Amino acid sequence: MAFKTWQVVKIRYCKNAGQEVSLEAEVIYPAEYLPDMPPQIRAHRCSRAVDCALFKRPTCAWAGTNPGYDPFGERDDSSSPSA
Repeated sequence: MAFKTWQVVKIRYCKNAGQEVSLEAEVIYPAEYLPDMPPQIRAHRCSRAVDCALFKRPTCAWAGTNPGYDPFGERDDSSSPSA
């Protein structure tokens, strides 16, 4: 039987929540008789998503209220143009 669990992907400071939050992914591991299949990611969530959902404005993709905005996306500061 397949096994599914929530695993912490990253821990970041969230300015909306005003504290550190855990960004988690629901991972489904294959059954024992299908060992060649890789684990699958089914969903993402934030540990403070319920609190952010109570705001009067949409917050972010991790809270499930604004799928077009990910405040925790990886940024490469070295790609900024030099003067």
